[in-house]
Amino acid sequence: MRVMAQMGMVMNLDKCIGCHTCSVTCKQAWTNRAGTEYVWFNNVETRPGQGYPRRYEDQEQWRGGWTLNKRGNLKLRTGSRLKRLLTIFSSPVQPKLADYYEPWTYDYRTLTDAPLGDDFPVARPKSLITGEDTKITWSANWDDDLGGVAELGHLDPVVEKVRRESEDKIKFQFEQTFMFYLPRICEHCLNPSCMASCPSGAIYKREEDGIVLVDQDRCRGWRQCITGCPYKKIYFNHRTGKAEKCTLCYPRLEVGLPTVCSETCVGRLRYLGLFLYDADKVTEAAATPDEQDLYEAQLELMLDPNDPEVIAAAREQGIEDEWMDAARRSPVYALAKTYRVALPLHPEYRTMPMVWYIPPLSPIVDLLSEQGHDAENAGTLFGAIEALRIPVEYLAELFTAGDADIVSTVLGKLAAMRAFMRDVALGNEPDESIAEHVGMTGAEIHEMYRLLAIAKYEERYVIPTAHYEQAHELEELGCSLDFDGGPYELDASGPFGEASGRPAPVAVETFHALRDRQTSDGAAAGDDLRGRVNLLNWDGNGAPRGLFPAKRPAEDDPEGGAGR
Repeated sequence: MRVMAQMGMVMNLDKCIGCHTCSVTCKQAWTNRAGTEYVWFNNVETRPGQGYPRRYEDQEQWRGGWTLNKRGNLKLRTGSRLKRLLTIFSSPVQPKLADYYEPWTYDYRTLTDAPLGDDFPVARPKSLITGEDTKITWSANWDDDLGGVAELGHLDPVVEKVRRESEDKIKFQFEQTFMFYLPRICEHCLNPSCMASCPSGAIYKREEDGIVLVDQDRCRGWRQCITGCPYKKIYFNHRTGKAEKCTLCYPRLEVGLPTVCSETCVGRLRYLGLFLYDADKVTEAAATPDEQDLYEAQLELMLDPNDPEVIAAAREQGIEDEWMDAARRSPVYALAKTYRVALPLHPEYRTMPMVWYIPPLSPIVDLLSEQGHDAENAGTLFGAIEALRIPVEYLAELFTAGDADIVSTVLGKLAAMRAFMRDVALGNEPDESIAEHVGMTGAEIHEMYRLLAIAKYEERYVIPTAHYEQAHELEELGCSLDFDGGPYELDASGPFGEASGRPAPVAVETFHALRDRQTSDGAAAGDDLRGRVNLLNWDGNGAPRGLFPAKRPAEDDPEGGAGR
């Protein structure tokens, strides 16, 4: 037994409201710089929908992840080493910019500087890649709130598969359609196919916590990792010629802080914690013949931190007691292994993903309430799970390689928690039969409810820390601005003419305005604000010309007031 630790995340989809706060804060922290305009380490997708990049789940097209050869051994979908070597200079399965989207800004200067006239000025969309006028045809979440589902919903790869198996299961009439939000980050897999695809050996898993990172010094920009990742969560920086990906905010984790997306999540749906796993059995588990057995195989990899044998092996291998204590208090272990309500995203890719999801139950309650039923009644809830708007088969294709029974079991536990805790909230005697119906006890239901509904900050994020004296150094290593000899080269143009910053994104102006004001002796001059007030950087010192009416001379204004 080789005990190793893996930092993992669980997201409760019942709580996601699709506000995209996690995406925006991640963007500001990590990918708000030249070359990463189209990159979203964290994005929130509306399901059903094509996802980002478009149809990334169609591995017949993108060839991501692992499959089994005739001997039952793992092999990359992209083929043998020789085949990958022959296509190293021109991979035929790379997503194009159109599969992501062409990022844009607007020509705000036309609005702010346009002279008085009879026509209204228009701020045309400008490409952040070329700087030229562009037409907006796609974005990172074009399916937002089912905006295009009537026209494009059938292109969702999961919908296609479910429809092939049962033609009438998913329809897009308004009264029958369904939706939920699916936030996605890098899965930081136990068996990452991106790492196996990299010819340069630039992608590695950190030994202490399993976070998958790209060594920028070793990366040569072959982009084989982009093809190899089935989740398409590695991106190519066209400015630096390097691959980049979600770092799970490791500089923050090192000092005991949660990831930016977790910290800023409005719905408090994210949980961070440690899994312990047996590294010697990862390959064997990933090579499980039946795809629907991969979920159980991955659960078997997770070691019980309270098991005396595991504790002894961990101490023998140098795992500190602080990390063992964090593993025992880990909310992700509790939700995935103890209560078994969290599920991995697409286990059939055989990468052993470590970002898991609790499937949504909310539409069940909403629909029952609309129909006049007691939506929290246990009998009503249990009977309705199989016949409600979100088809169990759709969720199964996402989380259990098509095994609908597992999803039904999870939804049953969530329904039982709602019904059981309603009696507690109303002061009634708790009905233990509800818990027994789903193979749990009343105490277990109560503990699961506490974790899912009212857990405090320190219970949702259980993070063992590194040495605090290294904190500043770690922050500098992970700073997203420290590129190309200095942060945010204003007015610079890249080798492909992308002219990042022409027109300059607001965040670039924010950065420079903050730096200028913080390093100057006086207030920022009006000219430094570049013709408009950005509320992110303006503290009342200085103003662009024309923001306020000019003051009248004292002789023209006997009251001494400002012009009106």
